[in-house]
Amino acid sequence: MTEVRIERDARGVATLWLSRAEKHNALSAAMMGEIEAACAALAGDETVRVVVLAAEGKSFCAGGDLAWMQAQFDMDGATRRTESRRIAAALQALAGLPQPLIGRVQGNALGGGVGLISVCDVAVGVETAKLGFTEVRLGLIPANIGPFVVAKMGARAAREVFMNGRIFSAPEAVRLGLLTRCVGPEALDAALEAEIAPYLSCAPQAVREAKALLNALAGQVTPEQVDMAIDALAARWETDEARSGISAFFDKRPAPWA
Repeated sequence: MTEVRIERDARGVATLWLSRAEKHNALSAAMMGEIEAACAALAGDETVRVVVLAAEGKSFCAGGDLAWMQAQFDMDGATRRTESRRIAAALQALAGLPQPLIGRVQGNALGGGVGLISVCDVAVGVETAKLGFTEVRLGLIPANIGPFVVAKMGARAAREVFMNGRIFSAPEAVRLGLLTRCVGPEALDAALEAEIAPYLSCAPQAVREAKALLNALAGQVTPEQVDMAIDALAARWETDEARSGISAFFDKRPAPWA
């Protein structure tokens, strides 16, 4: 693996690191595939009791890699849907981990980065982090992350930020239900340890079964919802709005509607 890496400690805590810091951990096709593979390895490892999702560098995740997204304009519809499915598959793999998943949000999270936070059971972040569903600024929609975001936030909270592209703060992300708590940067690792420690005093298999029961009671994201979101994003790629928005971003000029 080159764009993600796994660290394990003697306690049974595994940290899945996004390691594309030079690109603000933007979700490339390679990274999304590596997240899937890493989750498969972690899910099958009975020695892993807790998984931490963390990121190297200044940003937690800047969303989808824009070069990867731009390339989709030259694809046919079927190929575009295949590409569109990549992020949904990565999110499903993270959401499907049998162990508790704790997010360590050390920096900004935009678009798909907020989707990554949404699949965490608990997420702690620095109070300086900025978050936002910025896809609509580019003429796109937060489609593939949508089912997971709504499952995490609920529709009422999602309506405040899902479709206006507004950047919001970490304290507001706590209010909206995306982050569990936010702390000063110097206190992030202590806050993370405070979330990890209780699990390590519990029976490992009981924790896994409790998570499975909770997911069943709460209602999991369905394959139908995922397919609907994939189709919605694939269709949006075919619009003039999306093409002009992405082009404006790369040209460093305002989008025509701004």
